Amino acid sequence: MPRVVIEGRSGQSTTIVSVREAARRHGVAVASLPYSVRVLVENLERHRLHGPPGIVSDAEVAAVLGWSDNIGQGVPLHVARVILPDSSGLPVLQDIAALRDAVAGAGGDPRRVEPRVPVDVVVDHSLQVDRSASPDAVQHNLMREFERNGERYRFLKWAQQAFTGVNVFTPGTGIIHQVNLEKIASVVVEAVQDGAPIAYPDFVIGGDSHTPMINALGVLGWGVGGIDAEAAMLGEAYVFPVPEVVGVRLTGQLAAGTTTMDLSLLVTQTLRREGVVSAFVEFVGEGARRLSVPERATIANMAPEYGATCGFFPIDGETIGYLARTRSPAHAAFVERYARANDLFRAPELAEPTYARLVEIDLGTVRPSVAGPRRPQDRLDLTEVAADFRARLARPLAEGGFVAAPETLFRPAPDAAIRHGAVAIAAITACTNTSNPSVMVAAGLLARNAVRAGLKVPAHVKTSLAPGSRVVTRYLESFSLLPALETLGFHVVGYGCTTCGGKSGPLLPVMSEAVDRDGIVAAAALSGNRNFEGRIHRQVRANYIMSPPLVVAFALAGRIDIDFDLEPVGRDPSGAPVMLADLWPSPAEVAALVSWAGDAGAFREVYDAIPSGALWDALDAPKGARFAWDPASTYLVEPPFLALAEKAAARGLPDRIDGARVLGAYGDSLTTDHISPSGEIPLDSAAGRYLVSRGVEQRAFNTYVGRRCNHEVMLRGTFGNVRIRNLLVPEREGGWTRLLPEGEIVPVHEAAASYAAREVPVIVLGGREYGTGSSRDWAAKGSALLGVRAVIAESYERIHRANLIGMGIIPLVFAEAGGWRALRLDGTEVFSLSGLAAGVDHGAPIRASAEKDGRRVDFTVFADVSTMSERASLKGGGLIAGVLKSLRAEPDGPAARPREETAHVA
Repeated sequence: MPRVVIEGRSGQSTTIVSVREAARRHGVAVASLPYSVRVLVENLERHRLHGPPGIVSDAEVAAVLGWSDNIGQGVPLHVARVILPDSSGLPVLQDIAALRDAVAGAGGDPRRVEPRVPVDVVVDHSLQVDRSASPDAVQHNLMREFERNGERYRFLKWAQQAFTGVNVFTPGTGIIHQVNLEKIASVVVEAVQDGAPIAYPDFVIGGDSHTPMINALGVLGWGVGGIDAEAAMLGEAYVFPVPEVVGVRLTGQLAAGTTTMDLSLLVTQTLRREGVVSAFVEFVGEGARRLSVPERATIANMAPEYGATCGFFPIDGETIGYLARTRSPAHAAFVERYARANDLFRAPELAEPTYARLVEIDLGTVRPSVAGPRRPQDRLDLTEVAADFRARLARPLAEGGFVAAPETLFRPAPDAAIRHGAVAIAAITACTNTSNPSVMVAAGLLARNAVRAGLKVPAHVKTSLAPGSRVVTRYLESFSLLPALETLGFHVVGYGCTTCGGKSGPLLPVMSEAVDRDGIVAAAALSGNRNFEGRIHRQVRANYIMSPPLVVAFALAGRIDIDFDLEPVGRDPSGAPVMLADLWPSPAEVAALVSWAGDAGAFREVYDAIPSGALWDALDAPKGARFAWDPASTYLVEPPFLALAEKAAARGLPDRIDGARVLGAYGDSLTTDHISPSGEIPLDSAAGRYLVSRGVEQRAFNTYVGRRCNHEVMLRGTFGNVRIRNLLVPEREGGWTRLLPEGEIVPVHEAAASYAAREVPVIVLGGREYGTGSSRDWAAKGSALLGVRAVIAESYERIHRANLIGMGIIPLVFAEAGGWRALRLDGTEVFSLSGLAAGVDHGAPIRASAEKDGRRVDFTVFADVSTMSERASLKGGGLIAGVLKSLRAEPDGPAARPREETAHVA
């Protein structure tokens, strides 16, 4: 292949691997290839030419070049870096520390266990909104964060000195995805290989499902479970099934009064209906080109909500301008040179690539919207919210209702302002919107107008503002908008994933008391991306995601069941009604300020400072290559997964599972939040009772995220969300199941322990979209600790299915439409499975039966596995067992061998 050279960042010549030449060699026109596919081609071709012999074959390059005919075929990719939030990063580093112990125990050098790619850990998932609507909220919440998490953070400091290439962004820096967007991602990497400089596209996998937000910058990346991230960190090639690539053509312009978040919700709703699970989605069209990088980030961030692996915006002039502001003009110029030279730059005059499908969305059809009350794809026009909420009040849970007590529907509440639909939480939070100046400025302008009109937020609403980075605070201050937000109670509470991730903190006392005393169905208005049941706050049952200015509007109204077209937001001091239209800023007002948001100096100054430096520096962290586990710790407990993996490896993949009992039977859209909650640990939960037994006071419980390095807490939280509904016990919510054959209702972990003592295997039944939501490996880890051998569902979300396989749990799908409910099963039957070996190895039908009281139902299931490494992982006891075997077998550490990412292709 001819050598292609460009000018590097410092003026020297830098080699690139040409996508065009690879395509030409196989008779493919590069112009026909989606841009995201071109990144994959470069990755494979570069490692074919410059990697170890045989690590990538020419046939694998050809498979991606002919992607539309090879969907599902695994190809070995090599990530440039891994990015992790502390929520998944700490358990990953904990596992790697345990691997070091295992190697040392076998007489090896523990330093052989070392991340082989750069790893950034951004501490952003531990902040809680303990104090809000107060000038000292930031400092107070940060101090409480360190009080709760000091032990965890000392472990992180140990890991940073113990592992080469692990870089920690300390608490208070910002949300992982915005830090990635504003600071970490280079878009094009320049490195030295074989003594010579080489440039190539950035490619990242992250331990947070919203990693695709970086796709807005032209960086290919997506979320994986911590188990997959762990393997990639340890040097294993990342073999990924060739995806379907769906084009989304955006046309037209947004109308006045609408925002990019409204567009994101429409995109989410549309693509969920189109069925793009596990696909690459690539945005094209004039409407896409007009969007700024932060606006693109709002749409790309929601990729997990519309089910896609990524939502990709190719590099173009907007990308280069953003890099010039956030990095440097020199770096931006280098990225443009590379992208143009390697056919990765999208210019307006170039022809549109060829896609498997093309979905068209006219921005002119976008209307002000919210999504809720339980799923991000359930978009409602703003005018529909009130009627929809009221219709749900008395409706059964199975029909999406709230089953509000009949006597509460019409009686006057003791406090007339706190009734069904009262807004308990109004939070401008999370990565979706706080990276986007257009919606943040709009929220500030609306707040300014409300303050000028004399409006106030009702006393029962807990308000908070958690910017994605300190750049946001800086421009809100410079535009004199922060004082207006603060007047309404939207003081900055910190920089982290707060309300959206279940760290809302306590409700205001008056609201909390009303919920508990009067059975109020309270609501949350948040500018996040997730609103699953029980995620935002255990006392809040109706959760709606929306743009930041709408969060301010609903806070002012104090209730969710309002039609802003017909009803006033509030009344001014004279009693005159003030409509939302009176407060909403014009597009010209917003645009005038946005053009000045986030100048280059702001980004440099913000990221040069360490926001929690004194607190971080004061932490007394251990040193050395191995971590000293403290047997008395209730935070950092030596993980059991190596022993569990070895046991599973010794057992191997059975051909039969006989006499299995159902640990839980669940309906559609069971989320990883249902399976493994992230928020507060209730005192009366199994995890709460365990902590009390260990002498931990409720005030020090922290959250499930904070306790993820204690498997005793986490297994008690598995299938333990306060809103989960196990249909074995349809009369109860929460982490309960029915122990069979006795029929006694017990906590899930107690039933699992009883079955294990009796040597009875357990399975889980699910519906459609099993495991939707966050890339939460603990949903699979917890299932494995409970002894779950298989899950039988109608369909799976990509990341959770990967995590199940990584933990040695077999994901099975019903052959019959409608699953276990259509078969008229209730989960109390005794289940048997046969033909598992052939089903996993060759995709053969697996015979299943369910028996109860002399009735037997025979049915067919299939193993939802398609690649050789998925099969090998299941037969070998899971991914951790394979990594451990490799470490023990290879004197110099694990080789960079292919491993296939277990992604389901729809």
